[in-house]
Parts: sequence; structure tokens; C-alpha cells
Amino acid sequence: MDVSQYLQIFIEESKDNLQRLNENLLKLESYPDDTHTLNEIFRVAHTLKGMAGTMGFARMQKLTHNAENVLSEIRSGKLKVSASMLDTLFQCLDALENYVEEIINTSSEGSEDYAALIHELEQIASMQDTSTPSPQSSAVSLDNAKETVSSGPGEESGDLMELPESQALIKNKAISMGMSVFQVEIKLSSNCVLKSARAFVIFTELERLGEIVHCVPSAQDIEDERFEDTFVLVFITKEPKQKLQEIILGVSEVESVVIKAFKSGEFVEEAALVDKQEDAQNGGSQDNTNAQNGKQVSSKTVRVNIDRLDTLMNLVSELIIVKTQLEGLNVSAENSAGNYNDSVEYLERVTTSLHDAVMKVRMVPVELVFNRFPRMIRDVSRKINKEIELIMSGEETELDRTVIDEIGDPLIHLLRNAADHGLETTEERIHIGKPKKGTIKLQAYQDGNSVVIEVQDDGRGIDVNKIKNKALQKGTITKEEAVNMTEQEIIELLFKPSFSTASEITDLSGRGVGLDVVKSKITALGGHVEVQTEMGKGSKFIVRLPLTLAIIQALMINIGNEKYAIPLSNIQNIEDVKKEDIQLVQKQEVIVIRNEIIPIIRLHNILGLPQEEDKDLMMGVIVKKGERQVGFIIDSLIGQQEIVIKSLGKYLSGIDIIAGATILGNGEVALILDINSLI
Repeated sequence: MDVSQYLQIFIEESKDNLQRLNENLLKLESYPDDTHTLNEIFRVAHTLKGMAGTMGFARMQKLTHNAENVLSEIRSGKLKVSASMLDTLFQCLDALENYVEEIINTSSEGSEDYAALIHELEQIASMQDTSTPSPQSSAVSLDNAKETVSSGPGEESGDLMELPESQALIKNKAISMGMSVFQVEIKLSSNCVLKSARAFVIFTELERLGEIVHCVPSAQDIEDERFEDTFVLVFITKEPKQKLQEIILGVSEVESVVIKAFKSGEFVEEAALVDKQEDAQNGGSQDNTNAQNGKQVSSKTVRVNIDRLDTLMNLVSELIIVKTQLEGLNVSAENSAGNYNDSVEYLERVTTSLHDAVMKVRMVPVELVFNRFPRMIRDVSRKINKEIELIMSGEETELDRTVIDEIGDPLIHLLRNAADHGLETTEERIHIGKPKKGTIKLQAYQDGNSVVIEVQDDGRGIDVNKIKNKALQKGTITKEEAVNMTEQEIIELLFKPSFSTASEITDLSGRGVGLDVVKSKITALGGHVEVQTEMGKGSKFIVRLPLTLAIIQALMINIGNEKYAIPLSNIQNIEDVKKEDIQLVQKQEVIVIRNEIIPIIRLHNILGLPQEEDKDLMMGVIVKKGERQVGFIIDSLIGQQEIVIKSLGKYLSGIDIIAGATILGNGEVALILDINSLI
């Protein structure tokens, strides 16, 4: 049986369970006496152990089993939750995440066994009242179990199976060559879910030590799960019976195993029943032999509410109805013309609804990104010795899956920046009368066709003079530029590559590779970043992102003989621009509209298109990105249109001012302008 078909399910379920484990460990750290949280952690760990065992990931299973032992001792009241214990459990969580990452990349759990961490877990589990046996001491050893329950001389022993002739010959030949032939009877737990998967893991482990020559029921019946809880193998090996017991009992949900040895012409019962205790140690040093190294198994998935799929199904059904109507019409007939127009209008309504439904299917909550941050802030606060509270809201806000996959790293930079640069030290906060614990707020909400994510701290704020002096010192700006720069323009310098105001380089900051990465990532996603700050009160970084990157509303324009698209979400308004109203300020053309000075960009020049002499009346499209407004001079408007964004491909991917392309209804290709780069 091939368990690779379950691998993707295992990966998705493991990610969910590890996240639940992370969240509940953080809760346990805040409320160490919360029994409900402790029970939830234990259940998740037990589930992870069972899943790893089913898939044959023995190292992952062994690590989880040892963590489960510690949790079991806490539940029974023999151990109290401590900071060092939680640190160890968090290390265990990190190790399990590494295992899952390795499985995603190679289909194998790798060779790392985390022996030091397992030893630490064993030590914690044994730190209890000596009058109460620990899980390790209370678990019956295999030797003791054999002595306790081995068959007596009066016990009936005529239950070795009769082998078919060919297998009997193989058995006798193996015995004559000095090899051992065992009859192995294995009983699985009655509540085992994937019996065939457990059997496959046992087969795989045993075949590393010898050869299975016969099984009852047949291998096909076992693969198809046509058996109860018990199956019997005839196994040829050079290994001792003791090792077989350890291997089989190391597989999760094996209740018992009986091993008897064949001898030429007769049998002698060699082993007996061994009950598998819940906390028996699992053998975990074997490699996962069903893995194929180097194989990437992870795929991008979206969990979809069934109601959304029902809506999609209904809309597709309506499309089929429209198609049938159109096929049945004779357009040339007079009475069919009206029906044809009705069908086209109906088709337009259905496709619009279908677009909305598909977009909702692609949308996932930002909680998928946010849920990793509480643990990160916990680790950062311990590293920099600051007390930090992270307050999150709006986790249910939905974003396109492609945006979700890319937004994680920029938010990590902003949060670490807030913790390290933004918040004062505990001593400074006490001295200036602020609460001892610093606060970072992470908030998400939808605003029109955009999703806004804010990272706000109640720290010291951004020192504009310090940025200006640093920029002058590095030669980023000249003294003349520094005099004329606004506060917002000075703050924008933080987003320059290799720019940092940190006085020393640490693990968290000082190399100047933070905010420039944030800006480039968010710009690539069609979004932008704004900064608001007040000295002594704190700072707020506002990230504005498009809801989706796939289908957008756009304004189609003509520039020369070519058609271009501008995303509608960026457009403020369209204005008539008189030739005499254009003025020159510091070599930049500007116009004044409703008492606002707006720079003018002539798209002909940027796109390398021939430009006629200025007309007395020109058309300007005013676009806005954050607080900045720019007017684009164009030739004419085509109109508003819904467009599907297509990539330009790897050969044209380096063109900054073009965000992509779209195919128009007549088959022509129109380029989509990248407003961020143009501004």
C-alpha cells in the first residue's frame, strides 16, 4: 500500500495542529493552571504522534511521544508548569515544525533525531516524587513482559499455521541455513482508524530486517483493509525475536504481538503476548523508507466553505443554460434578435456573479499570517529583555491567497522593528511615566477595494532629526535637499536600501535591510506603505494592499496609438488641463487643482512614444498613492473595464513601470501601468 496519497493531507493537518499547539502553549505560559488549555495541548500532541506513526515518520513520532510524557505528568499533577519547561516545549514545537518542513521539501523527515532535546524531555518527565513510578519505570520492559506472560509447559501450543508447500520449503531451507523463521501475530487497537496504513508501516519496518514469506489474510486483503484487528505473518530473519518485538511495538496503535519460532518439523513457542501501554516508549531511530528524497510535495491550497462552492456550481449551471439558449437562436430571424440581446445581458450578469464567487473562493483570512506573530513577539521580547504585549484585531479580514503568501515577511520586519526600535526599554518607560509593558497593535480591516494592515506601537516615535543627520552623514541627501525636505519626505528615507539609524548591529537590527525589503515587497504586490509618528507617543506603519491580484477594475486610456490600463483603485479624478495652467517648479511641471499643487507626468516621454505639440486643452488623470498625488497627461479615454491581469513572463519581468498585461475583447493586448513605480 502506498501512503504517499495521504502525504498532502498529513502536511495540511500537521500545520493546523502545530499552529494550535503554538497558540495553546502561549496561553499556558500566561495561565499555567488552565486545565482546559493543558488538555487541549495534550490532545493535539497525541494526534500529531498518531499521524506521524501512521505515516511512518518514526523520529517525529518519538519526539512527540516524549513531549506527551511531560504533558501527561503535568496533567496528573506530578509536575508544575515552569518557564524552563515551557522553553523546552517550545523547542519541541520548533523541532516538529522543522520535521514538517523537511517532509514538505523531500517527502522524508530527514536524519535529525534531536537526541539532546529528547533527553531533556525525559529528564523533565522523571522529575517527580520518587514514590510514584515515572512513565519510563512504569512501562513494562520487553524482557520482563516476556517472563511475566510466557506460556507455561502445560499450555496448548498447536496453533502454528500450516504453510503452503512452496512457503514450507522456503521455511525449511532458511532454518537449515541457520536463519530464524517466526510466526508473528499482530493485533491492532480496536479504535485504529487507518488499519491498512498501520499494517504497511509494520511491513516496511520488518522488511528492513528480513523477508515476509506469507501472511494471513493476504497482502491484497490487508491493503484493501478487509480484515479485523489481527493479522499473522511468517517472517525469515537473522535478527533476534527481541528486536522484532521492539520494532513492532514502536508502531503506534499496536495493541499486542505474539511471536513464535518455527523449527524443522516442529515448533517451540518462543515469545508471548506483550500488551502495549499508552506510555510505552516508541522505537524511533529508523528512517522513513517510504519517502522519496528530493521530491517537493507541498502545494498551495485554500480551504473553501461549502456554501461558496454551491454558489459556483449554481452559476456554472446558469452558464450552461445561457449557452443552450444561444445555440438555439437563429440570429438572422427577426423574432430572435430580441432574445439574442436578452441572452447576452443574462450572460453578462452570470459572468459578473461568477467572477465575484471565484474571488471569494480565493480569499482567505489574514489570520493565516497573523497567528505566527504572538510566538515571534514572545521570543523577541525575551531576547531584547523588554516586556511587550501584542494586541491583534481584524484577523477575519480576507485577502487573496497570492497576497497572503507574500505579506508575512514584510509584517515580520515591521513588528520586529516596532519591538526593537519603537519601544523603549523597561527602565526608560518607567522613568518617563509610561506603563512598564510596551504595546504593539496589529490591526487589519477592509477599506473599499483594499485591505489595510496597521502596525502601531506606543514607543518613542521616530526622531526626524536623527534620520536627517544620518542621511547627511551617509551622503544620501545634500544639505540643500535637507533644508527643503518635509517631515514625511525625511521619514521616507527609512525605506532606502542599507539605511539604518541603529547605533549598533544586533541580531534584530542595524544592517539596514529591513524597511527597504518591506517597501519593495509591498510595492510588488501593488500596495504601498505610509508612516505616521509622534515623538514620545509612538509610530504607526500603514500597509495598504489590493484585495486581489487576479481581476481588477481599470480605466482604459489611449497614449499615441497604444492602449494602456490604469487600476481604478488608484484614480482620484479626471481633469481638463489647460496649457497655460502648467507651471514649472524646481524643473518639475505642476498644476494647481483646488488649491493643491500636483506634479505632472507626461506618459509619452516615459513610455518612449512620439508626442504632438501641446494642445490648448489636454486630459489629465489624477492618481493617488498614500498621501502623494500625480497627474498623468494622456491623449484620450476609452472607458472603465474589468480586466484579467496576465504576467509578462520571465523575459519582461524587469520592466518596473509595467505591472502586467491584459487581453481586450478584440484580441489586442494592453499593458497595465504600475502606478507605484511611476509615482
